[in-house]
Amino acid sequence: MLEGILNAYPNLLKKANGEIRTITRADSPVKGKVSIVTGGGSGHLPVFMGYVGKGLLDGAAIGNVFASPSMNQILSLTKAVHGGKGVLYLYGNYSGDIMNFDMAAEMAEDEGIKVKTILVADDIASSKKGNEQARRGVAGLFYAYKIAGACADEGVSLKEVYNTTNDALQRIRSLGVAISSCTVPGAGKPSFSLGKDEMEIGMGIHGEAGIKREKRKSADEVTEDMIDLLLEDLPVKQDEEVSVLVNSLGATPLEELFIIYRKIANIFEDKRIKIYKPYVGRYATSLEMAGFSITLFKLSDKFKKYLNQPVWTPFVKEG
Repeated sequence: MLEGILNAYPNLLKKANGEIRTITRADSPVKGKVSIVTGGGSGHLPVFMGYVGKGLLDGAAIGNVFASPSMNQILSLTKAVHGGKGVLYLYGNYSGDIMNFDMAAEMAEDEGIKVKTILVADDIASSKKGNEQARRGVAGLFYAYKIAGACADEGVSLKEVYNTTNDALQRIRSLGVAISSCTVPGAGKPSFSLGKDEMEIGMGIHGEAGIKREKRKSADEVTEDMIDLLLEDLPVKQDEEVSVLVNSLGATPLEELFIIYRKIANIFEDKRIKIYKPYVGRYATSLEMAGFSITLFKLSDKFKKYLNQPVWTPFVKEG
């Protein structure tokens, strides 16, 4: 897979220090800006390496399917992308990733590279309101990358990129639903099983349990339920603006995602909530899992500006 991606996009991506599991921008290191580094297990394309490029990430460390990259890979990547203004580690809130990124950060600091870390924790199903720091990172990663990348492109300090991205994450919430699991290569069986008429609300992108299992409903009914839960966790008032991301978990086609987005647009029109710059497609998948997630990003003028900044990566091209 990694060889194929590098062969397909040689003008956009390259491997760092000859290591195929450390992918950087083709023009890395970029001097005069904070470098954004992410990483995690494979099986979630376009997360992670699909967002490496102008306006988003400087590099991604790639682990095996659903497994963390190693400390050495993360450290090698950090040194390869460092452009002199420090490095922001920006990745999902998972214990294996935290352990290896933290060790790499310590080693990088010993070598004179300033590192700050932000954990993306946007999945409202994985922990109750008030305990947000325990939540998993899912499709909200895309918005975090977008804000961090746009802010870093302004040439500001590591502290300012860190603070701005942290502020954005307080405004980002996600929730998913699945009607089938995925099968991890080598395991030979699905991560979990559902009946033909069942669906799982709030499952994780590695097959983690959700908050409830119930009989399948129509797309409109499921979308209404999910929006209610999201707005309960992230209240949005009339005339406020949100960006909406409707994400396929792998097997759900665009045709069905647009049915879901249509319902979201109708709900928000009734609530007089404005949608700004929606995204519909595959943004954070789980191999061939059938299902979708919805992410809401409550906007301000500053974050609207950052969403509009141009990006150019293998999977996202804007501006």
